[in-house]
Amino acid sequence: MPRPLIVGVLNVTPDSFSDGGRWDAPAAAIARGIELHRQGADLVDVGGESTRPGADRIPPEVERERVVPVIAELTAAGVTVSVDTLNGSTAAAAVEAGAAYINDVSGGLADPSMAAVVVNSGAWFIASHWRGPSASMETLADYDDVVADVRDELRRRLDALIEVGADPERLIVDPGLGFAKRGEHNWRLLAHLPELASLGHPVLVGASRKRFLGELLPEGASVEDRDAPTAVVSALAARAGAWGVRVHDVPSTVTALNVVDAWDGGLA
Repeated sequence: MPRPLIVGVLNVTPDSFSDGGRWDAPAAAIARGIELHRQGADLVDVGGESTRPGADRIPPEVERERVVPVIAELTAAGVTVSVDTLNGSTAAAAVEAGAAYINDVSGGLADPSMAAVVVNSGAWFIASHWRGPSASMETLADYDDVVADVRDELRRRLDALIEVGADPERLIVDPGLGFAKRGEHNWRLLAHLPELASLGHPVLVGASRKRFLGELLPEGASVEDRDAPTAVVSALAARAGAWGVRVHDVPSTVTALNVVDAWDGGLA
């Protein structure tokens, strides 16, 4: 089974739930992106707007000011980059600056112009399951069968993108862990990743440091303490056939995937 790609998270925001403000200066963000690449990230995912629960939107022009210079410098340094954005205008500017992937947690629903950017740019597109903006998404976590519902809603999103001209060979799906989902929904989706793979597209898993992992830890644990359970999820996602894992802590993920490779080697 192919080893999943490691997508390193680079938040250039002052208000990210996990590392807000650490990399919001361009020079610091560029250095961090290069560090993630050297640590083993196959992609560096650059985001300029927080999508944490309850987060408010920011103007697209502010987002572009944050991410485009960083993407241009990272691409020039030989780093493969994705842009984490809900805005078509930001996605277009990011691709022009060198981004190879567009990672939209709304799957193109937040901005009607996103589909045209995907079609015209030829970039890879990561479409997450989404039901509404961060400020209100916790009120939308109502499912008959979360696996079937997420699968079917993603299928409709993919069909809509393909209908307007998106290349189906460049579409990737993400179950959107934590977005309009409670802890039990996230675990059920992780345990049934093959159901999402049945859509016929690569699957990206983005569990890193999310609140449902923190619920496994002792009271008072830090956000960084969630890196250990994240690494375990990465290993299990690899065994389940995930195309990629999106993580904040790249070294622990590299180690986890090395363990999977060694384990599988012992079975050969």
